[in-house]
Amino acid sequence: MAEVTHALSDVLDQLESSIHGESIAVTEVIEKLGTHSFASLMLVFSLISTSPASAIPGITTVVAVVVFIMVVQMIAGRNCLWLPGFITRRRMSSEKLCKGIGWLRKPVHFVERFLKPRLTFLFHRPWLWLPLILILCLTLFMPFMEIIPTSGSIASAVIALFAAGLLTRDGALVIASLVLLSGVPVAVWYFGFGG
Repeated sequence: MAEVTHALSDVLDQLESSIHGESIAVTEVIEKLGTHSFASLMLVFSLISTSPASAIPGITTVVAVVVFIMVVQMIAGRNCLWLPGFITRRRMSSEKLCKGIGWLRKPVHFVERFLKPRLTFLFHRPWLWLPLILILCLTLFMPFMEIIPTSGSIASAVIALFAAGLLTRDGALVIASLVLLSGVPVAVWYFGFGG
């Protein structure tokens, strides 16, 4: 149980330990977490876009592309992540990344207290395909969300919720992410353009 409850903090620790110098390349993050760790990588990239590190120009679009490619490969049943060079070579500010990780520590510690394996049938096909397809659709809209303040961060937070559920085998988080995934595009459109 300890491994499950600290899984999210462990991912943040791994990300933090990969940071060095003034900037870090996307490929260095992937190498640190491992190309087989789809859940960890999805969690990290979506959390980066949720945190103050989202102030890095274009980060929401980069995260959207990474998650889109990742989800396509998950649906296809691949065991090892592949990303194109123009993504893996992109660099992020170490200072902003560290600030983002520090900001995420408290909410992650809070959430971890309630996590446990449950409703694990949701992590098998065909159940798993539903949230993956919804995330796939959401990532197509995320680049446009850069023009609406905080909307990209909200979308990324919902993806992070799903990834956290996947990482900790907590089906309750997956159900919560499903509900939010269905509502995010509508909410963003209404508050961004409808009002």
